[in-house]
Amino acid sequence: MTEEKIIVTVTGQDKTGIVAKIATTLNECKVNIEDIKQTIMQDYFVMMMLCNITNSPDSFSTIKDKLTEASKSLNMTIWVQRKEIFDRMHTI
Repeated sequence: MTEEKIIVTVTGQDKTGIVAKIATTLNECKVNIEDIKQTIMQDYFVMMMLCNITNSPDSFSTIKDKLTEASKSLNMTIWVQRKEIFDRMHTI
């Protein structure tokens, strides 16, 4: 079985509970967070996560849908993409 990795990017107005909500959603999908970076720029929250979905019983599409719903409940913007696509986009 090959590892399947995704990049999750969350942005929006800073508020409490963002990391908790996204991390809880990933945990419910049995997704492992391998790396996380976050910053706040003038009350604007930005977070990028490298996650491993290899052991998740959910498909990439299902994980993406669940994260999208979580981000909507926070009024945040989220991008979820496969790492291989992310890497290719940034090597052009």
